[in-house]
Amino acid sequence: MDLMEQQNFSIDSENNIAYDNAETNSSIVDENNSAHDKIADASEIDLRIPLAARLRPRNFDEYVGQRHLLGEGKLLRRAVDADRFNSIILYGPPGIGKTSLAELIAKQTKSCFVRLSGVSSTVNDIRKEVAKAIEVERVFKRKTILFIDEIHRFNKAQQDVLLPDVEHGTVRLIGATTHNPHFYVIGPLLSRSLVFALEELNADDIKFLLKRACLDERGFPHNNVEITDEAIEFFANICQGDGRKALTSLEIAVLTTNVNGDGVVKVDLAAAEESIQKRAINYGDDGHYDSISAFIKSMRGSDPDAAVYWLAKMLHANEDIRFIARRMVIFASEDIGNADPQALVIATTTMTAIENIGMPEARIILSQAAIYCATAPKSNASYMAIDTALTDVKQNRVAPVPKHLRDAHYSGAKKLGHGEGYKYPHDYENNFVVQDYMGFEKKYYNPKGFGFEKNIRKRLDYWQNLRDIEK
Repeated sequence: MDLMEQQNFSIDSENNIAYDNAETNSSIVDENNSAHDKIADASEIDLRIPLAARLRPRNFDEYVGQRHLLGEGKLLRRAVDADRFNSIILYGPPGIGKTSLAELIAKQTKSCFVRLSGVSSTVNDIRKEVAKAIEVERVFKRKTILFIDEIHRFNKAQQDVLLPDVEHGTVRLIGATTHNPHFYVIGPLLSRSLVFALEELNADDIKFLLKRACLDERGFPHNNVEITDEAIEFFANICQGDGRKALTSLEIAVLTTNVNGDGVVKVDLAAAEESIQKRAINYGDDGHYDSISAFIKSMRGSDPDAAVYWLAKMLHANEDIRFIARRMVIFASEDIGNADPQALVIATTTMTAIENIGMPEARIILSQAAIYCATAPKSNASYMAIDTALTDVKQNRVAPVPKHLRDAHYSGAKKLGHGEGYKYPHDYENNFVVQDYMGFEKKYYNPKGFGFEKNIRKRLDYWQNLRDIEK
């Protein structure tokens, strides 16, 4: 008995393929598979299915957002229309249509669509689906798209299993993730994939989705729903580009609002506000790195208002306050340095203080430190000095320590000439004496001409003048 006989395959009049896949965590779909494609009347709509799922787009014309990928002439749309791709990785925040896009790609290319979960699927599941894909292509001449949701949850071994079949075209992979794949997907798989970054839906996209949901027969077939402009504006603002959250919130508002005397469920601003208790912020790995990057760059750009805003975003998203404080300590040295040495003192004190205080009061301490750092004079001279010196040490011949600078405290050192000729600066006027401390000439530290480094530059110029006179 071959694989086709072992599986419960069925073929409809248009040769669409489906099979019972209860043994694994996957589901298979063909280009006409979606239940919402075949809805004849309201009685066929399963209202137990969430609104966002009921309203999945049936074609690219119904798909909302991602115009930078799906607009005319854009790479992803061209690859799909030409049916010329092997593997695709879609990444972006939740609720923006990654799964819907994968399903539409399968329909457009007349491929079977098999879905696995990066959370619960196993290597054995992958191998079973690959074996089925081989049989489907042999018998029905149809390619299979293997869609892996949350592919970042697959470990290296699971991802390695995919490589041979992706490379040989046995299956066409579409991976979806809310995490930056460059951090979580193995290099060999990335190099064989088209990687596309999906963006949050804009306010107009969210508004369109909400209005369409009230009119679409799949939305609220048993209710006449109206939504006020104020409620739409509220949802568009608070849902942070998450279409699924917007539709879910609308559904909650509709289900918890009574029908008025005109037989209408009217969702006003009060109902919309009640359906969402707290603004959600998209804050995956990209949010973590992008937000701290914006925070640091705002302080570097001497913009305290922007710095406090990004700090507030991180705090609202429950970012680790110790991480924020550590980054400020680094910033105080890297970007402020000796232009204001007090910045490093404040940053390190902040790191200690928040450990003892904790949230929510730690927000005040972090804000004070961030504002100080943002408004302090800036200099990266210390940072540039050490990196330039490290480059010299790594790339060039390492200079020997001059004999007069070598340790002369141990027995026998003087016989080797160590310390001979060393001049003790405190024995000289102003505690300074001209002396070679490196064995060659090279300038690493170049202080800026403002802040406290202005004073440092004056001292260095004074000492250099004495060296020039000595010469």
